[in-house]
Amino acid sequence: MSLKKIIPAIIFLIALFGLGIDWRELPEVPGKVGHYLQLMFASPDWEKLPRALAEMWRSIAMAWIGSLICVVVSIPLGFLAAFGVGPLWLRNTLKVFFAVIRAFPEVVIAIILLTVTGLTPFTGALALGISGIGQQAKWTYETVESARTGAPEAIRAVGGTTATVVRWGLWPACVPALLSFALYRFEISIRTSAVLGIVGAGGIGSMLANYTNYRQWEVVGMLLIVMVGITMIIDAISGRLRRSIMQQA
Repeated sequence: MSLKKIIPAIIFLIALFGLGIDWRELPEVPGKVGHYLQLMFASPDWEKLPRALAEMWRSIAMAWIGSLICVVVSIPLGFLAAFGVGPLWLRNTLKVFFAVIRAFPEVVIAIILLTVTGLTPFTGALALGISGIGQQAKWTYETVESARTGAPEAIRAVGGTTATVVRWGLWPACVPALLSFALYRFEISIRTSAVLGIVGAGGIGSMLANYTNYRQWEVVGMLLIVMVGITMIIDAISGRLRRSIMQQA
């Protein structure tokens, strides 16, 4: 067996035993899962559906505002970090900055912001916006650097400035991909907003956490159905828009 196969196997075993799993309880897991699934979905409590829809809308609004913050900030910074646009010192500084942001999960950023902005949906939106900047900006400068239209070189050849090159050479070529990435960011934010709600940022995640703590499984089941159903609808619409944008590029 080659070393490339042995090392991952060793790492896997170390990680597995480092979890401290009680192997004697594993045979009971399927039965427990089935029991709780029955509690949640055998007879969901639809009386609280109006409130669930209102909280889901709050989560969607949180994700939308967060995505807008992310896109508005990350696209200009991403362009400046691209080769041939910003100076070397600025490109390297921005790329390190993006890497640092990517190292922090949304939940950690939300917990830090809670001390400043309090337990509000705006905290969740701000956390989603800040956490998305690192990845969105990385997608942006990679898209700019991979653009090969010939227009930037032609504009530079006739004495165009960097701003002119970006506006007329790079921007038109990159817009479809950047719009697609922005929609994908929104899809990610929809799912993450529910997690942020659990730590107190509001939305359907907070409602889910509360009823889970109260062990009202019929309500939890209804909330999960609402979350999954609406998220799948949004993903389908967003995916169709992204395909349409890329086909017209």
